[in-house]
Amino acid sequence: MPRFRDFINLMKPSIMLLVLLTGAAALMLEGSLRASSWEFWAIMLGLMLTGGCANGLNQYFERDLDAQMGRTKNRRPLATGALEPRPALLFIVLCGIGAILIFGLLFNWLSAFTAFATIAFYSFYYTLWLKPRTHLNIVIGGAAGAMAPVIAWAAATGSVSLTPWLLFLIVFFWTPPHFWALALCVKKDYERVKIPMMPVIKGDHETRRQILAYTLALVVISLLLHAGWLYMTAAVALGAVFLYKAWQLLKRHEQNSAWGLFKYSIVYLTALFVIIMADVAIGK
Repeated sequence: MPRFRDFINLMKPSIMLLVLLTGAAALMLEGSLRASSWEFWAIMLGLMLTGGCANGLNQYFERDLDAQMGRTKNRRPLATGALEPRPALLFIVLCGIGAILIFGLLFNWLSAFTAFATIAFYSFYYTLWLKPRTHLNIVIGGAAGAMAPVIAWAAATGSVSLTPWLLFLIVFFWTPPHFWALALCVKKDYERVKIPMMPVIKGDHETRRQILAYTLALVVISLLLHAGWLYMTAAVALGAVFLYKAWQLLKRHEQNSAWGLFKYSIVYLTALFVIIMADVAIGK
């Protein structure tokens, strides 16, 4: 009998929290919706269902691969057999329909279309076509995971300006260092299932070099966001630590350094977007 928790795990809740955080930061910066308003939380629900649908379809399509990988075979409900494919797919489709209806009927069809495009891009283009074909899969596919600020902004305003795209770029350039650090640690998993991740195709050294390059770009882009003094101070400090860890990884070639960078990358993104919201709150 499937449990409620299995359906939640189908949505990848740890990733979902970061998606919601980036969307909430966009709404705080935009400023027309109060965090206590029903519109704010309706957008959060729409983002959760959008991400849940995309992540669920990713697991549905990759369930056989997940069952062969040490990182996923005991954690993902389709890989473990905790969920059967048919009810899982029904739940996933309902999440996607719910997201599009929330954005389209309660807000505007620009946000609904953007949510639909995000689901389609990640689930079909990235998962089914891009991921098995190029070592740049996570770079291109990472665009889907960075769309929450754009969708949220579009829902609140009916348009999109520079600010949500800067937030998009922060998440976009954060994704490769984050994921490639993990890929260095689980390289054998990807070799086993013949997924051409960067370390498998280009080797560990080139992956470390690319991690440093993308981290540098990330830090520079993070400083382009026009926020308050608290954000700028944090962006410099957090970015400096990220760069130091990426440099350490390039020079040391140790798995502990890769794990350390992977874990810090989560702290970095979480702290950066929490501080964006804190900065807005202080400014008010």
